[in-house]
Amino acid sequence: MRRTLLALTAALLASAPIAAQTIQTTPTDRVIDQGTNHSEVMRIAQYLTDVIGARLTNSPGIRKAEDWTQAKFREWGLVDVHKEGFAFGRGWSNEKLAVRMVAPRPLQLIAAPLPWTPGTNGAVTGEVVLAPLADEAAFAQYRGKLKGKVVLITEPKDIEDPTEPAFKRWSVEELAKRDFYDLPNGDGERPFNPARYTFAGKRDAFLKEEGAIGYAIMSSRNGKLVHGQNSQFQVGQSGTLPGIEIAAEDYRRLARLAKMGARPTLEIDSVNRFDDSDTKAYNILADIPGTDPKAGYVMAGAHLDSWAMGDGAADNAAGSAMVMEAARIIRASGIRTKRAIRFALWAGEEQGLLGSMAYVEAHVAKRPVDPSAGGIVRYMTWSRAFPITPGPDHGKLAAYFNLDNGSGKIRGIYAQGNTAVMPIFEQWFTPFHAMGATMVSARRTGSTDHVFFDAVGIPAFQFIQDPLDYGSMVHHTDVDTFDHLKADDMRQGATILAAFLINAANSDQPLPRAPLATAPTPADRFYPFPESAH
Repeated sequence: MRRTLLALTAALLASAPIAAQTIQTTPTDRVIDQGTNHSEVMRIAQYLTDVIGARLTNSPGIRKAEDWTQAKFREWGLVDVHKEGFAFGRGWSNEKLAVRMVAPRPLQLIAAPLPWTPGTNGAVTGEVVLAPLADEAAFAQYRGKLKGKVVLITEPKDIEDPTEPAFKRWSVEELAKRDFYDLPNGDGERPFNPARYTFAGKRDAFLKEEGAIGYAIMSSRNGKLVHGQNSQFQVGQSGTLPGIEIAAEDYRRLARLAKMGARPTLEIDSVNRFDDSDTKAYNILADIPGTDPKAGYVMAGAHLDSWAMGDGAADNAAGSAMVMEAARIIRASGIRTKRAIRFALWAGEEQGLLGSMAYVEAHVAKRPVDPSAGGIVRYMTWSRAFPITPGPDHGKLAAYFNLDNGSGKIRGIYAQGNTAVMPIFEQWFTPFHAMGATMVSARRTGSTDHVFFDAVGIPAFQFIQDPLDYGSMVHHTDVDTFDHLKADDMRQGATILAAFLINAANSDQPLPRAPLATAPTPADRFYPFPESAH
């Protein structure tokens, strides 16, 4: 027995130096451990969707989300957590919508309210009239014919048959096709016509003057999917008549009945609320400090707002949850970085990337845009305005990464034509090849919140994600709910985002930048010289 105890003691003493050693792990392995074994991403997404729900900019839902996301950032130990306001417009919410056909037979219809239109103040009933109003020239045709009517203002049309599966992941071959470079040539943009975006107000005024009791548009998708989108959010520009979107199948039926003289009649009961107590929208910002105050910062963002239908799950609670989870992963991993890391949850994205544009204008760079322009008009003119004037953060912001293509697995990243950054990203993806992330594409992609950062010379990028059923079914629709989110994909996405942020924040040199844009030279292939040249 004594010999056994002595042998055991000797063994423990021999192993003590090894046990006392600090086990070394790489930052990437610590990030993967946190992002996979201890993930919170689906809990974040579920609260944003099931509990809070739709988050239309300046609605009660987005206000709740603003408070909750700030509280979570503070809980995880981020600093300078705050919301930053910018001019937006009216608050609006829908509490009830019931639409049914009462003649020639009773039938419940699928419909969505159009945001920033008023309710009906009780149930109203009116005969349906098909009166497509595509432009002001159409007003004369229907003058004197719309009093007391519910007006179908869009011509019903057949929607193209689907040629792709409703749910898909990129194959290796399909992914490879996403790597191409569109040569900018200075003549690819059509002249911008602001009148296109002011017609809705003129149409609304015409319908009101004619005594219509409401109007309807047709959903752009089959399958009883509805969206509920509208751009009349600015103060003084909201609609004055109840507006609804009707499912494509129901809308076509109404149009056919109206055309054959069957006099279809609708009953609409809509309760909508306006709130003008605060016309600012708010971006949510939170920081993890860097070890070198002079090194600047890197940034990740996603838009927190959604449209009014569904719960805004794939668009874009998914991206918001992955950005928040990346912040939690980095804090929980205890990894310190030279540069600070800033996390942003944008508002007003659905109305024209307005939140990220406001941040860029306030901190990064300005462009000579007409100060009276707002909403989608400001969005359409901003990138065409020169010269660019760098702001206080232009030299400090080293990189921006965005997530806004649903909950699909990250398969790569768009380099936005920044060829110098491509070999760097290829190296950063190496640990994640086995997770399916391999592609670095030279391609430029748009329509997400990286656009205005990229437009002023900041290295700004959107990840390539598996499409899943994002474009075919859930994008902006009433079925955009938690059920369509893929947990494994979102854990992978948050983990990769955290790793990219750490790499960008710790690199010896900031990521390479493309030249600061100047007004492009027109390069028409057939008429290469302007008319005045000789």
